[in-house]
Amino acid sequence: MPNSLSKLEKLIDCRFTQIELLERALTHRSWANEKLVASSDGNIHYKQNERLEFVGDSVLGLAIAEELFRLNPDLSEGDLTLMKHHLVSAETLAKLAEKLDLGRFMRIGRGEEKTGGRKKNAILADTLEAVIGAIFFDSGYLSARRFVVKLFLEEITNVTPKSSLDYKTLLQETLQAEKRDAPKYSVIKTDGPPHIRFFTVEAVWDSGKIAGGGSTIKSAEMEAARLAIEILDSQIGKPTEKV
Repeated sequence: MPNSLSKLEKLIDCRFTQIELLERALTHRSWANEKLVASSDGNIHYKQNERLEFVGDSVLGLAIAEELFRLNPDLSEGDLTLMKHHLVSAETLAKLAEKLDLGRFMRIGRGEEKTGGRKKNAILADTLEAVIGAIFFDSGYLSARRFVVKLFLEEITNVTPKSSLDYKTLLQETLQAEKRDAPKYSVIKTDGPPHIRFFTVEAVWDSGKIAGGGSTIKSAEMEAARLAIEILDSQIGKPTEKV
């Protein structure tokens, strides 16, 4: 593990004075639980990364909010919130964790290993947040902020309110505001060969349904939600939001 940690320190461009913090950040609860069960005397306590993840989440949110505020002086609070939500999402975090090859350094249990835990978005995202928390405790907020800004540079540069808009969330919130049930999504058609799939997903709500298509199930769901919002807007006489 020490050699691996040294390699990771180079990848993230951070030298730890308390290397055990980085080790803990990489330790998933599945690994810690298996080691505890395997210990003969029951007194060994392996620290996993959930507490560091808790702090890292807050440090990440502050660093991203600060950078978005600095770079976008003319945007509203709503637009900044939309962009921040996109940047700190599990999907974005997992993508950046993969860019760092973080999965290779994680300590996960045998069960998670067998089910592809090193590539699971949730585990990758949580581990990256834990690493941010470890940097914060080892060398302070400014060091953690530098790491975040450097890692997220391309994402922060390219993010816009339009690219951050989540139509599924917007549809759900629109229906909830009228005290109606959340929509349901189902794949109704799949076309194309395995390497060029096209999915058709239907969004159903209490007063209607509409289908949308995309190259992934998620993008098809998003398109169906966007079309559903247009229908709802026309029903209640509001202009469709231009994005």
